[in-house]
Amino acid sequence: MDGSEVQAPQRNILEIVRDTHDALRRSERKVADLVLSDPQRVLGATLADTAMEAGVSQPTVIRFCNALGCTGYQDFKLRLAHGLALGTPATHSVLQRSDTAEKVVEKVFDYTITSLDWARRNLDGAALAAAIDLLEAARAIEFFGFGASGIVARDAQQKFPLFGVPCGAQLDSHQQLMSASMMRAGDVAVIISQTGRTRSLLDIAEAAREGGAKVIALTGAASALSAHCDVTIVVETLENTNIYTPTISRIAALVVIDILSTAVALRRNESFADRFGTMKRRLNDLRLRED
Repeated sequence: MDGSEVQAPQRNILEIVRDTHDALRRSERKVADLVLSDPQRVLGATLADTAMEAGVSQPTVIRFCNALGCTGYQDFKLRLAHGLALGTPATHSVLQRSDTAEKVVEKVFDYTITSLDWARRNLDGAALAAAIDLLEAARAIEFFGFGASGIVARDAQQKFPLFGVPCGAQLDSHQQLMSASMMRAGDVAVIISQTGRTRSLLDIAEAAREGGAKVIALTGAASALSAHCDVTIVVETLENTNIYTPTISRIAALVVIDILSTAVALRRNESFADRFGTMKRRLNDLRLRED
């Protein structure tokens, strides 16, 4: 390789195992399951130990390593050590009925931190910047969402002082459609949906656009909703449908709302900052003073 060339950073091997799991042979998936369930144990195991724990032959373990793009078992372990250094894998944080309270605390925090880091590293900066531009120029902003996404919408509306313009967040489906239908050029609609497949939200996006409003999607993956929006912010998380798994997507969406509102507030002039400071002081006056 020429000295001026820069190698692209390798992906976390745990991400590769997770992404390629279903494409592996059945015997190789046994090794993948072992790695994802207890990577620390595999890190300290020999080739023979790993084969025995997974219930496969040693050549199967080697084929598994090769399928991931590793040159062999030792290369795989080196990359595994590097991957673990980046953070606890979310797959290791799946809750079990037998977990103690201390273990639940450990797993929920590990899962949340790892997934938020994943979301940050996969966030599209260009889409985020485009959304900030639209929100900064907005005459009014309406947030839409159902269920957990509705909670995010209400949180966004509660942060309206940071946006500096009138903001709304209707939770009733009829009120939402009415609000979207009344939006006009200069307004911005923010549609929040983890799946991006809720039919009524697609209707809301179309109604807002028909009136001339710009539409921003905050979603977990590129989906049907994206086609109805001007900007799509994909907040990809390591969401797990296990009934005991915390709703990481909601936490990640709340963080992105904080990013948007803060970024818009930072672009306002000094008079806005003064008014915002006055508002904060008035809120502080509502609190009991310490003796």
